Amino acid sequence: MLLNWTVMILYNYFSAMFVGPGYVPLGWTPEKSQDCMYLQYCKVCQSYKAPRSHHCRKCNRCVMKMDHHCPWINNCCGYQNHASFTLFLLLAPLGCIHASFIFVMTMYTQLYNRISFGWSSVKIDMSAAKRDPRPIIPFGLSAFAASLFALGLALGTTIAVGMLFIIQMKVILTNKTSIESWIEEKAKDRIQYYQTGETFIFPYDTGSKWKNFKQVFTWSGIPEGDGLDWPVRDGCHQYSLTIEQLKQKADKRVRSVRYRAVEDYSGVCCPMTKGVKTFFTTPCTEEPRIALSKGDLILATRGLKHWMYGEKILDSAADGGIRERGWFPRKCVEKCQYDSETDQPVDGEKKNR
Repeated sequence: MLLNWTVMILYNYFSAMFVGPGYVPLGWTPEKSQDCMYLQYCKVCQSYKAPRSHHCRKCNRCVMKMDHHCPWINNCCGYQNHASFTLFLLLAPLGCIHASFIFVMTMYTQLYNRISFGWSSVKIDMSAAKRDPRPIIPFGLSAFAASLFALGLALGTTIAVGMLFIIQMKVILTNKTSIESWIEEKAKDRIQYYQTGETFIFPYDTGSKWKNFKQVFTWSGIPEGDGLDWPVRDGCHQYSLTIEQLKQKADKRVRSVRYRAVEDYSGVCCPMTKGVKTFFTTPCTEEPRIALSKGDLILATRGLKHWMYGEKILDSAADGGIRERGWFPRKCVEKCQYDSETDQPVDGEKKNR
């Protein structure tokens, strides 16, 4: 059974790693040219972003149905490897539960054979078994310590990976990736903020958990569809989600604030020269940091008490259209006198979203 668990775990692990999530073809455009107005354009891949696809900074490609970039498989979890990745998250805890059972029973049996009861105390002699003088496998103090340590690892893996499996199953049964769940939350936020009265309906949830499940898990191991076109529920547009993304992108531009760098920043994760609070409150995220030089202009879109996230304003002709986005210390910049998009004086009571 242990060999069976090991083979299945490694097979799904390496499948998720080497098969990959599937990438949008370079230079891809929709069949109907008029549909380009509903899609975002990726300057790195020189193609339009297909519905449900997102550009991964680590893979440097637009990933089909991207859920997240997983450092454990050194690849993205997406359209083609979602099933293998989820099976790995299921099989790893099951194998660890089996191993934990073996460890517990082994330690129980060995300790039972070495324990002696007195009138006032209980003693354990790890040198040799009292009832079985010739055990099949020698079990001394070092073996007990190793078994106890392995049991802790097995239980820890069961809890940690098991929680990830539950999260992935929720994602699959609702047919929403982690990114799409965040987009849906921001859509509700945007509608409430501007009181537009519109209603956003997630287009890819079929309404049936079984149908959503079958889009990922198939007998052939190949997920349904081609990763570019997706079936949508009644009353939804083929590009409902991408249209909402464009609205959120425009809204972010409107609400962004222009800052000017007043200090140089090298782009390190935990800068030593920007203060103790800045050093210890660095954002716990995989998002990058951007280097700043005195005089640089940045469009800030969100921030923490000592850090801000934004995009550096670059000369599009000189940098080839590639954007630089990331975190930077708040003390390195100061707010410009005019707003970034409208060139109007910044309203002091403007909401900090």
